[in-house]
Amino acid sequence: MEKDFTWGGLLKPLEHLMSSYGIDPKPAIDALFVSLGLILLAYFAGRKYRKTDMVEPDGKISLANTMEIVISGLMNLFSGIIKHPGTARKLFFMLGTFAFFILGNNLIGLIPGFNPPTDQFNVTIVLALITFFTAHFIGIKIHGFAYIKKFMGPIWWIAPLMLPIELISHLVRPLSLSIRLFGNMTGDHKVVLVFTSLLALGLPIPFMGLGIFIAFLQTFVFILLSSVYFQDALEKAH
Repeated sequence: MEKDFTWGGLLKPLEHLMSSYGIDPKPAIDALFVSLGLILLAYFAGRKYRKTDMVEPDGKISLANTMEIVISGLMNLFSGIIKHPGTARKLFFMLGTFAFFILGNNLIGLIPGFNPPTDQFNVTIVLALITFFTAHFIGIKIHGFAYIKKFMGPIWWIAPLMLPIELISHLVRPLSLSIRLFGNMTGDHKVVLVFTSLLALGLPIPFMGLGIFIAFLQTFVFILLSSVYFQDALEKAH
C-alpha cells in the first residue's frame, strides 16, 4: 500500500491546513518540493550570469554551462515552431517554466515516498487551461476581431458548418493535453509501484529507467503541442 510522505509527521500541520481548504495535500506538497528545487536550481545556475552582463565560455562543465545549453536548446525549439517575430522569446518564460515544472513533477514520482503531482487530473488540467487561454489571448491581441475568421473556414458559405467543428476541436485541446499527461504519468507510476511491491531490489530498475524516459517524453510533448497551439493562434486565417 502506498504511504503518505510526511517526513516523520513534520508536514502534518501543513497537510491539515490544506485539507481544511479542500486541497489534496499530497500532490500540493510534492509540487511545493519541486518548486523549491527549481528556485534553488535557478539561483545557483544563474548566479554567474547575475554578476556580469557577458560570460565568456571557459570550456569547463558546470551547472551554469549545462543550464545554458538546456535553455538555448529550448529557445531554439520554440523559435523553430513560433514564427511570429519576437513572440517565441516572450512566450519562453511560460513555456520554459512549463518544461522544468512538468519535468520536475514527473521525475519526483520516481523518488520513494513521493508521488508525481502530474498523475492528478486537477494538476494537469490547470496547466492545459493556462495554455488554452493564453493561446486565444495572444490570438485576439494580434488579430483583433478578425481572429474569429480562424473558426469560419476558408469559404464564407461553409462557415455555419465549420464554426461548431472548429469550436469543438479547440475546446478539446485542453482535455487532450491534460489527459495525455495525466494518463501516462498515472500508468507509469502504477507500474513502478506494482513491481516495487513484488521485489524492492533489482526488478523495478528497468521500469524506473522507462519512467525517466516517459517523464522527459511527456514533458516534450506538452511543450511541443503548446507551442503549436500558440503558432496556430498567431497565424492569419486563410
